Amino acid sequence: MTGGALESGRRAAAGPILLFALFLGLLCIASLSVGVADLSARTAGALLDTLLISRLPRTLAVILVGAGLAIAGLVMQTLARNRFVDPGLSGTEQSAAFGVLLATVFWPGGSIAGKMLVATATALAGTAAFLLLVRRLPPTQPFLMPLFGLIYGGVIAAGVTFAAWHLDLLQYLDVWMNGDFSGILRGRYEILWGAAALVAISWWLADALTIASLGKDVSVGLGLDYERMVRLGLLIVALLSALTVVVVGMVPFVGLIVPNLVSRLRGDNLRGALPWVAAGGAALTLCCDILGRLLRYPYEIPIGTILGVVGAACALALLRGRSARG
Repeated sequence: MTGGALESGRRAAAGPILLFALFLGLLCIASLSVGVADLSARTAGALLDTLLISRLPRTLAVILVGAGLAIAGLVMQTLARNRFVDPGLSGTEQSAAFGVLLATVFWPGGSIAGKMLVATATALAGTAAFLLLVRRLPPTQPFLMPLFGLIYGGVIAAGVTFAAWHLDLLQYLDVWMNGDFSGILRGRYEILWGAAALVAISWWLADALTIASLGKDVSVGLGLDYERMVRLGLLIVALLSALTVVVVGMVPFVGLIVPNLVSRLRGDNLRGALPWVAAGGAALTLCCDILGRLLRYPYEIPIGTILGVVGAACALALLRGRSARG
């Protein structure tokens, strides 16, 4: 009876997995198919070049960014012990943009990897400062943290914009402040594969992160080096945010929406939720990227703009749902 029940449970779980895998596959095919160039009118060689040089790198970049930002949001929420924060609502992405601006001013000939390291350092500092500041907030008021994060990130973004204005770099800064995949080509996105490695590391650390989410006293009592785990979690969030900002710019709300939806559907088991969060982030960014390419075809709307609208609506719905349950 037990073996039969287990087998039935596996079959029941396999259904949603297969359906979601099929949906993600269809999104990938749609992403490869959408574009200004008419693929049907091209020779086999030209068709292959278009796919390998432009459309496949773009699709892979969208998947890696979506999965990475969703995992960054999940880790951030675990460390902050609050469901309504993500790298965009904790000053992480804005701090990474500040790092890119610093690297541009003081290291204009630097490589993408070098700019990413500078952006990671500033993102790490900005996120650590956020977590230190929010410890003063009352834990009984969970909505205060995202509100504080909005103000905190807005202050950093305003400072970055002010500095860029003085340095005559406002137009350059726009590239980093609003995510856009239109410039992705082969040779200009490969650094994003680091996001896949960071997602794998997050899955490996899932149990330790779950213990860390219980607080310092409980973590130490269970034998976990709490401070070390928090530092590792912050480093993962900072690296994922810096990778995204350096390559495509700021992409909002992915890390907020996807972990919340997955937790409602799959529960709070961090190790079990991680694959779903990564896949959900990839699906959300693919949908929004395709939508941005189709709404004003043959022109494009940046994914940062699309997610700014879609994400804000979803975030308000999540907040309203939490308030109704409260």
